[in-house]
Amino acid sequence: MGFLSKDKAKQEETELEGVSLEHLQEEFPLDVTTLGKLVDVPKGFDLYAELGHLNGLEKSLRTDKVNGLPVEEDSLKQIRIQRYSKNILPPPPHQPLYSIVLDALSDHILILLIVAAAISIVLGSIKYTSHDPKTGWIDGVAILVAVVIVVSVTSFNDFRNQARFRELNDKTSDKQVKAIRGGEQCLISIFDVQVGDVIILDTGDIICADGVFIDGHALRCDESSITGESDPIKKGHPQDHLDPFLISGSLVLEGVGKMLVTAVGVHSFNGKTMMGLRVASEDTPLQKKLAHLAENIGKFGLSAAILLLLIAIPKYFIERKVNDTAINSDAASDITKLVIGSITIVVVAVPEGLPLAVTMALAYGMMKMYRENNLVRNLASCETMGSATTICSDKTGTLTQNVMTVVTGTICGVFQQVDEEFLGRLSPTVIQILCDGIALNSNAYEGHSSNGKLEFIGSKTECALLNFCKNFGNFDYVDIRKRINVEQLYPFSSARKRMSVLISNGDSQVRLYSKGASEIVLGMSNRYIDERGNIQPMSAQAKAMFEENINLFASDALRTIGLAYRDMDRSESDFVEPPENNLIFIGIVGIKDPLRPEVPDAVEQCKKAGITVRMVTGDNIVTATNIARNCGILTEGGLCMEGPVFRELPQEEMDAILPKLQVLARSSPTDKQLLVGRLKDLGEVVAVTGDGTNDGPALKLANVGFSMGISGTEVAIAASDVVLLDDNFASIVRAVLWGRNIYDAICKFLQFQLTVNVVAVTIAFIGTLTGTGESPLTAVQLLWVNLIMDTLAALALATEPPTPELLDRPPNGKDAPLITKTMWRNIIGQSALQLAILFTLLYQGHNIYSDITGKHVEKDSRHHYTILFNTFVFLQLFNEINCRILGDNLNPFRGIFSNWIFSVVLIGTLGVQIIFVTFGDSATSTDPLSVAEWFLCIFTGLVCMPFNVLLRLIPIKDDSSKNKRPEISEAVYTPQPVNHGDIPTNPIKLDKEVSSVTPSGTPSIPQTGSVHTGSELDKDENAPLVDSYSVEDLSIPANTGANSNPTNTDGSNKPTQVGRGWQIIRQHHKKLVVINAFKEFKRNQEGEPGLVDVVRRSTRNSLLLPSNTTYANLNI
Repeated sequence: MGFLSKDKAKQEETELEGVSLEHLQEEFPLDVTTLGKLVDVPKGFDLYAELGHLNGLEKSLRTDKVNGLPVEEDSLKQIRIQRYSKNILPPPPHQPLYSIVLDALSDHILILLIVAAAISIVLGSIKYTSHDPKTGWIDGVAILVAVVIVVSVTSFNDFRNQARFRELNDKTSDKQVKAIRGGEQCLISIFDVQVGDVIILDTGDIICADGVFIDGHALRCDESSITGESDPIKKGHPQDHLDPFLISGSLVLEGVGKMLVTAVGVHSFNGKTMMGLRVASEDTPLQKKLAHLAENIGKFGLSAAILLLLIAIPKYFIERKVNDTAINSDAASDITKLVIGSITIVVVAVPEGLPLAVTMALAYGMMKMYRENNLVRNLASCETMGSATTICSDKTGTLTQNVMTVVTGTICGVFQQVDEEFLGRLSPTVIQILCDGIALNSNAYEGHSSNGKLEFIGSKTECALLNFCKNFGNFDYVDIRKRINVEQLYPFSSARKRMSVLISNGDSQVRLYSKGASEIVLGMSNRYIDERGNIQPMSAQAKAMFEENINLFASDALRTIGLAYRDMDRSESDFVEPPENNLIFIGIVGIKDPLRPEVPDAVEQCKKAGITVRMVTGDNIVTATNIARNCGILTEGGLCMEGPVFRELPQEEMDAILPKLQVLARSSPTDKQLLVGRLKDLGEVVAVTGDGTNDGPALKLANVGFSMGISGTEVAIAASDVVLLDDNFASIVRAVLWGRNIYDAICKFLQFQLTVNVVAVTIAFIGTLTGTGESPLTAVQLLWVNLIMDTLAALALATEPPTPELLDRPPNGKDAPLITKTMWRNIIGQSALQLAILFTLLYQGHNIYSDITGKHVEKDSRHHYTILFNTFVFLQLFNEINCRILGDNLNPFRGIFSNWIFSVVLIGTLGVQIIFVTFGDSATSTDPLSVAEWFLCIFTGLVCMPFNVLLRLIPIKDDSSKNKRPEISEAVYTPQPVNHGDIPTNPIKLDKEVSSVTPSGTPSIPQTGSVHTGSELDKDENAPLVDSYSVEDLSIPANTGANSNPTNTDGSNKPTQVGRGWQIIRQHHKKLVVINAFKEFKRNQEGEPGLVDVVRRSTRNSLLLPSNTTYANLNI
């Protein structure tokens, strides 16, 4: 359910006019009130029975619980919508333009200025003052006009930004749901869901409307936020004593099912709740920080204004007394001018443009990010991404293309590529078992994609397996699902890493099909089926062969899926829990999911930007290692670890390895959450990706959570800050780029604004006290400057596009000051230069002008102050160009034409300034200038640009602006040993500088005792106790291509070349130090092997080997 724009909602209402109430009641006798009572608390079980349960609702709502709504019911559709509404909520009321204007005018400082201007108009119009009543009112009116212009421009920008955010909110509300219409599954917009629709529910869905249960398997929903019931509610039919009501907004925790929609939009349970919970959005942290800064600067301006009045007013009366000038109505006018000048100082000092600048930068950045496939759901995430120091990324679909194809497999012990010869070797019995298991253990279906092509829609893994089954000829997944009675479904979860389905297999038997992570499914199997359909015991040799092929496929960066089944009697169990043991192994398939071509470059960009990329995946460690290496995540010295190992590490050990951890394989959502939490505790700013329901906690915990727009569940999307519309890792890098650009845009504007503030307030303050008693810059002139620096400069600098150089520096510190040392250098330097120029012109300008132009200029005349004001404005315009570039880059014109908004603002400001000076006359207190005087003002203002170059040559280091990462004192982590009596307890300490390694303090250790593989160590609880260490290198033969057999050409299993293997360093079985270091030799030009560490299994005595240790020379 989502919001619909006001215009679109009005259009929908217009289309439905002209339908009488009697006709509606005739077509659909049940009204929204009655249907709404079904899911009210307490739920309407009696009402449901009164309405005839599911069959009665089906008839009353004119739908079909099997085939759904007919696709051709256009005329009835409009009546249905008129009767039951659409699945939308009316848009939140937005603030109209006049209201925004009134809010701006309610500012206390502006009110004071308006009152003072009104007094000025009155005094200037009185005949007995020294002013001409015909022109005396002009100053006051000019001030009012300037106030109107400032308020109008600011209000229009606020209104425009509000419209931008509303447009983005509309986009975030829309999503696709699976429905059945006309007997076929299809994807429809959530806005198009109608009462009477049949909606398909999967694990992780947030239910989009109220409805009743039709059918399903193990469907459980979380309704804790609705009913207060903390336990999951199992859904089913009332006759089975189960709850049939599905409530909008509740979460499908597990299982699958179908529901009949009974209420949508404002009439649904969630719709009613949402309408009562609408609150105004909060400011982002940066907006709050800038508002606080603006408040402090405003206090400074107010203090300066009050001080000016306290000094200037007594000074004025003292001077009149000394000069023996009568205090008459002129004094009131002069005092009014002083008050107006003081109030104007406050107006100029208060940087209203700061909140405006961040709002504009966020609105502009969000729109641009949306076009680059980042849909921002949380405004603060735009800012936070600029500070990200680490990205924890999923693999499938994010780093890879999520275009999966089965390319190889070991089915029934036959290892081949998927081709006709391979498929022809399998018996019909095997083919049927294989195809039935895949078809039933899948929710994917065939339908038309967005490009009109007929293809499988759903999980890409399931789509690949269904396409694989098409190779067997007459494969009809629809017929299989209709023909076979499914009794129980055990859905996939990231914790179980498998799914199973229980089907009828005769009156007294059932069959379980299981599909999942290959090594897990293999570990549950004690038999396998051969190519002729015979059941064979799972001997050690057969299991080793399957394990070898799993590792082989994984080393080629293929995803491996295990398939198995089991027949059993009904009497064996009640099957509440899946009987996933003693399975018959069918085989393994290797699925190719190509790396996205842009990912290696994106990862490299992250490295240059000081961001560590970590892969967190459910795939096995060999697949994860190869993919990570191929895309550049896994580097020399990096660690790969399995989730079950990681989660058992003590905190101090975990913190020690985290800086080197680059791949977390076979991880669960809990492992991901643990990783994110520990990284945050160590001071990292963490971005994380997630697509599953159980990823919600990690996405919420991260500083910035990215959900997948294509493959993500609704829970993941709801928990995230940003939605990746293309599920692409490269889009995250673009988000980082925009996050840094938004932060820089604020810094650029802040640097510009503070310079203007300091100069304007200082000139107005000191000029008033040391001159004629009036500010050399009038109220109208200062208001024009205020408009330049607040609104127009915010628009120009906040819309600067990002440059690639933003990724060539470390992240911004999350606690870094808003104003860095470099910025202070530029602000103080530019302010000093401008004040020096302006004070020179203020006190000696009349002489300088006369000497250069040959034209006499009176000191403190309007002409004198016009040149001063004009020079001041040009100093700001040229400094605005300086502020486009942060840091020490010496070319402020770089890329200036890439931002047309900046160019338009600059040219527009210049044009208005010419009109302001030339034609303003009494209204603006300016005189027209000669060409020579214009060039004098322009060239004087231009001085700030070469001076800016000199400023940037002064070396400044902003150490405080960068995130500080935890440092590791030693490259090799050696945990404290545990004493086990006579067993050597000193840990093996590895030094990167040596290739011979011995336990510290131990003269020598003989190589005796039993040697076990990793899997054997897991199972062998009775392994002999030995006082020694032992090493075994398990090698895979060299001929391990996709078409090869695991044995050599001579029929032996003896390796002909050390290609890939596992190395196990063993201390003692009960308190074991085991590191299975997967090593793939990659010969460089010198022919030396390169090694990558992989931590497979660990206990408290973990031992990490540095990647440049030469394993062949280990002396143990």
